[in-house]
Amino acid sequence: MEMLLGGRGLIVSLICLLLKFSTAMDIPLSVQQVPTIIKQSKVQVAFPFDEYFQIECEAKGNPEPIFMWTKDDKPFDLSDSRIIVSNNSGTFKIPNEGHVSHFQGKYRCFASNKLGVAMSEEIEFIVPNVPKFPKEKIDPLEVEEGDPIVLPCNPPKGLPPLHIYWMNIELEHIEQDERVYMSQKGDLYFANVEEKDSRNDYCCFAAFPRLRTIVQKMPMKLTVNSLRHANDSSSSTEIGYKANSIKQRKPRLLLPPPERGSESSVTILKGDTLLLECFAEGLPTPQVDWNKIGGDLPKGRETKENYGKTLKIENVSHRDRGNYRCTANNFLGSTTHDFHVIVEEPPRWTKKPQSGVYSTGSSGILLCEAEGEPEPTIKWRVNGSPIDKNPFAGDVVSPREISFTNLQPNHTAVYQCEASNVHGTILANANIDVVDVLPLIQTEDGENYATVVGYSAFLHCEFFASPEATVSWQKVEEAKPLEGRRYHVHENGTLQISNTTEEDAGSYSCWVENAKGKTAVTANLDIRNATKLQVAPKNPRVPRLHTLELYCESTCDPHLKPSLKVSWSKNGEAFEINATEDGRIIIDGANLTISNVTSEDQGIYSCSAHTSLDSVTDVTQVTVLDVPDPPENLQLSERQNRSVRLTWEAGDDHNSHIIEYIVEFEGNKEEPGRWEELARVQGKETTVMLSLAPYVRYQFRVIAVNEVGRSQPSLPSDHHETPPAAPDKNPQNIRVQASQPKEMIIKWEPLKSMEQNGPGLEYRVTWKPQGAPVEWEEETVTNHTLRVMTPTVYAPYDVQVQAINHLGSGPEPQSVILYSGEDYPDTAPVIHGVDVINSTLVKVTWSTIPKDRVHGHLKGYQINWWKTKSLLDGRAHPKEVNILRFSGQRNYGMVPSLDAFSEFHLTVLAYNSKGAGPESEPYIFQTPEGVPEQPAFLKVIKVDKDTATLTWGLPKKLNGNLTGYLLQYQIINDTYELGELNDINITILSKPSWRLSNLNATTKYKFYLRACTSKGCGKPITEESSTLGEGKYAGLYDDISTQGWFIGLMCAIALLTLILLTVCFVKRNRGGKYSVKEKEDLHPDPEVQSVKDETFGEYSDSDEKPLKGSLRSLTRDMQATESADSLVQYGEGDHGLFNEDGSFIGAYAGSKEKGSVESNGSSTATFPLRA
Repeated sequence: MEMLLGGRGLIVSLICLLLKFSTAMDIPLSVQQVPTIIKQSKVQVAFPFDEYFQIECEAKGNPEPIFMWTKDDKPFDLSDSRIIVSNNSGTFKIPNEGHVSHFQGKYRCFASNKLGVAMSEEIEFIVPNVPKFPKEKIDPLEVEEGDPIVLPCNPPKGLPPLHIYWMNIELEHIEQDERVYMSQKGDLYFANVEEKDSRNDYCCFAAFPRLRTIVQKMPMKLTVNSLRHANDSSSSTEIGYKANSIKQRKPRLLLPPPERGSESSVTILKGDTLLLECFAEGLPTPQVDWNKIGGDLPKGRETKENYGKTLKIENVSHRDRGNYRCTANNFLGSTTHDFHVIVEEPPRWTKKPQSGVYSTGSSGILLCEAEGEPEPTIKWRVNGSPIDKNPFAGDVVSPREISFTNLQPNHTAVYQCEASNVHGTILANANIDVVDVLPLIQTEDGENYATVVGYSAFLHCEFFASPEATVSWQKVEEAKPLEGRRYHVHENGTLQISNTTEEDAGSYSCWVENAKGKTAVTANLDIRNATKLQVAPKNPRVPRLHTLELYCESTCDPHLKPSLKVSWSKNGEAFEINATEDGRIIIDGANLTISNVTSEDQGIYSCSAHTSLDSVTDVTQVTVLDVPDPPENLQLSERQNRSVRLTWEAGDDHNSHIIEYIVEFEGNKEEPGRWEELARVQGKETTVMLSLAPYVRYQFRVIAVNEVGRSQPSLPSDHHETPPAAPDKNPQNIRVQASQPKEMIIKWEPLKSMEQNGPGLEYRVTWKPQGAPVEWEEETVTNHTLRVMTPTVYAPYDVQVQAINHLGSGPEPQSVILYSGEDYPDTAPVIHGVDVINSTLVKVTWSTIPKDRVHGHLKGYQINWWKTKSLLDGRAHPKEVNILRFSGQRNYGMVPSLDAFSEFHLTVLAYNSKGAGPESEPYIFQTPEGVPEQPAFLKVIKVDKDTATLTWGLPKKLNGNLTGYLLQYQIINDTYELGELNDINITILSKPSWRLSNLNATTKYKFYLRACTSKGCGKPITEESSTLGEGKYAGLYDDISTQGWFIGLMCAIALLTLILLTVCFVKRNRGGKYSVKEKEDLHPDPEVQSVKDETFGEYSDSDEKPLKGSLRSLTRDMQATESADSLVQYGEGDHGLFNEDGSFIGAYAGSKEKGSVESNGSSTATFPLRA
């Protein structure tokens, strides 16, 4: 033994080597092994409100373990009918049925099979009693004012934690302060009582929160007798002071109790909270202070509570041990107490014994070391029994280790190491399994793996082997071990292939071999394409309040597409999808949109694409631009009469370089407070020499400009005032305005406030006839206008305007030529002739008037003309003068848009800026005939299988004597290809209708109708219609009137109408309230309504009626020779009833029934097959 101990250093040096052969791997349950406890209860408390109490113990092993228990180190019978045992485990339940206290104690679980026994740590089952204060009679306490007193609580024992409260019977807390204090044990201390402390309901309450219980001590009565004596010559205040002065005394400690002396010891466990308390009686009330002898109180972990009476140190460590002193003092003296603090701790492992798997003949070491204060005691067990009672041959046992050599299968066992001191016990099980088996590969055969190009692939081959085994991998088709730096086999058998390529795909074999033999599995590896990612745009620069849009474009292997997930982050923090309260940030898959960008949105944005096999990230730097901050610290220097230097400091440019600075000034006397631009400076400069005007009190400010916009203006600079001077310039834009002949009102642009240069601004105006050798006439004014009367009309003058002020005159003025006021022309041109170009256009020639008769600037000539009568009917036309002006000096003009076949009067006059002169004598001329306008309408009113009847309206303007009509028609098919055009000249003007015959049945025709005069035919109006089918409805319109049923129906309608009229007449004569108007309003007759709405009456030249929806005739109540202008009166002044060419469209504006005519003058009528 001595030799072994002496060679301990050698043994320790071999620990790593020995552990290499004792792999601490999990043994598959298919291999025989000792039991291992995998779950157990800790301390269990039987709370009265729980239904049952479960004490757990579960274990694994092969053979399957069986369980037994001890209670207080004695066997515990699991067959007790009062408990419920779980199947296949050691767990049992204790129902809460009133006998729970019988089971209170310390339990230990043992799991055993034929190879060994594992044991659990102690499990304490606590059955707490219901805490109660004892029933007792508490005698009243009586003390004199100023004395100390202690009210004991003596709370009952119960399950920690315990909270104590002092309250009155109304459950109001007893106030604590420097004079009144509750100790940790719950007693209430008074350093000196006062009269107000008298009460008969001091109650101590003990609360046990884990038991949900609060108990109350019987109330205590405290009477404080006052020391005041009746004294008529003394006030109550004086009496109280004298009484207290009698009781004044130096401090005396009540806590710790006096019997402990001046010092005591306190033991605290490491990591707990240390509470030291000191309370002293005395008068005045003593103050308590704390310090550590020979050191400082731990900063950050110490606090003084309860008015300094309690010192609290949290998370105590060994460096907190030592002597602490509390000092209580008042002005009469002081007292102290020293606490010797001892820091101890329960056992904790420093080297915990480890389970191991060994092969036959191997050696091993179990280490067991623990620390604690006091130093723990180490005990070894084997299979739950002390090792000295059940030793194994060859084991060498020492307090901190067990070594064994030449292990055999029967050496398989469970070793327990137990470390304990006064503060607790810890237990560790270490399994020694001596196993010799063929390697057992736990990874499934034929597993499929995948990775992406460039990544590492991991092919698993987890195994269990004893004795130790070697692992080798090879490609199935190559049948030789893998070699190369890219291949690495880990200790657990996993093959790692680094920097994979597409050539690495295929099937691999894992071989595990030891002394008992070898086994193998295969694995299949697929190589996928790597995921690629790109964020766009790259490093965008976004102005503030704009919208930022980022797109994350990713591509990945088709096999990985279902697992692809794209996420966004900013500065390393992931975005929650659409999680912003204001909805500014929206993430839609690969799109990230931020509205109303702010400076807080600036940063590095990352887009990450994750698949089941790889991940990739791309970043972009988002820079938020904003207008610059205003320039600062404006300074004025180099002050001169006409200049000053302005200097400033640039503000933050907010990521956008400053392009320029705008210098503004304020000082305009006419517009105080208005800032105007004075200069612009390049962005790299922060100083400028400013040119100034005289007689201005300047103040400056600067605005910075970058690509986003302008900054706010800077704070204004100091004022700088320039002295006055004579004007530097004269007025501009000198002009004349005249409203009377010979008058000349001279006007100019006045000088602005900044141009006046001094006080007393006036204008000196001089003038004389142009080129005349005469003296200048002169006048000085203060405003910017002067009225001058000249001797002649429209004469040129040289005019000058000069600015002057109190300090002098402006520069020599420049002359401008202005003219005196004009008068009207006083003579008229002479018309030479009117040449008729066509029926609507003539050319007028005249002689110009002499220049001296213009009396001003000739602007041109004006032609006035009016129509006197129509040559068609000879009717006079009311005078409506038309005007046409021709600018400049000319002697002819063209007059368009005349009415054809009419008589006109025409005059010519000259006009200048003043106005028009006299007119010439009227010149009479006539326009010849022209072609008519197109007929007002064209309508097919009747069709048969081979005939069609058409009717039409007169043209609005005939423009001459109507000679007839040209009717043309042709066949059209569905493709609108036109057939041969047929012409018919109609010279019968008495009725506007025509019946066409010899047409083809069931054929669509297009009809054209033109009105003609001796000058020719006008524009056509068109219509389309189809003839009826052969034998179907032929003669329908002719034969219906001869049918008997139709005649009978008409007679019945006539009879009913007569009866209705008779009834209405009778009711009206009898004063009945029948109202035809109301009936009409409620149920208007469509025919009556149509007549009301339409402008003209119905046209018919026979008994045949036009079909519903066809046009009414324009001929009723209107002669064929009437002027087309008379149509206006029927439109009630609404010119919207006429087309651009003047044709009437009112008849079509109400509705567009089937077969109605459009307003362009042509229509397509579709006729029903049944009447």
